[in-house]
Amino acid sequence: RAIDQINTLGYRPDFVMHTGDLTHLSTAAQFDQVQQMMTGIHADRVFTVPGEHDSVGDHGRAYLKTFGQNSVGGEGWYSFDTHGVHFIALVNTLSLEKLGHLGPDQVDFVRKDVAGLSSDTPIVLFSHIPLFAMYPQWGWSTDDALQVLSLLKRFASVTALNGHVHQLFTRTEGNVTFHSATTTAYPLPKPGAAAAPTPQVLPARQLQAALGIRTVDYRQGTAALAITDEQLQT
Repeated sequence: RAIDQINTLGYRPDFVMHTGDLTHLSTAAQFDQVQQMMTGIHADRVFTVPGEHDSVGDHGRAYLKTFGQNSVGGEGWYSFDTHGVHFIALVNTLSLEKLGHLGPDQVDFVRKDVAGLSSDTPIVLFSHIPLFAMYPQWGWSTDDALQVLSLLKRFASVTALNGHVHQLFTRTEGNVTFHSATTTAYPLPKPGAAAAPTPQVLPARQLQAALGIRTVDYRQGTAALAITDEQLQT
């Protein structure tokens, strides 16, 4: 359904980013299936970052073998540019023992990656787990994210997009705005609303009302972006 919706947008996206949990149990068959499905996306480029479900049992080795070929050192993180915007894809899920962790090598990559950029270059970060402390009790945070964000303080516009939490939120701290959209998978409870972040069970035929898509429209010369959230089914 998500791929079909991308392919019927009415235009060809410059790129598509999957923010992790491409698989559920990191099996070879699941990685093969999602890789084949994603070849059907009508976009100029398709990128991914791993979720914790892509690291089950092997610290992400199967994920990196399938999707990490073009990343820095084959470690999963990388950057790219389009339309004057600099995008950085970060990995904070490859160790299930320490979820929400970037590590010194990745911090050093970001330091070197942005060193030559002008301060007016818009920066967009992608990661699976949020880069701020949304709800650390559930692992909804990245313990060393501030080391990366501090390297980006000189930039006028920094946007951080993530998956993992399966719900809407927007938060601004300093020059960084954090966004997450409604999931196209199962819904999770809001932070603190349950004992654990386990999938919510909904009445029959009501699942799609809890799923959705966020659309952001840009109109040059206006002061703010137009953000529209729509359910897959009302």
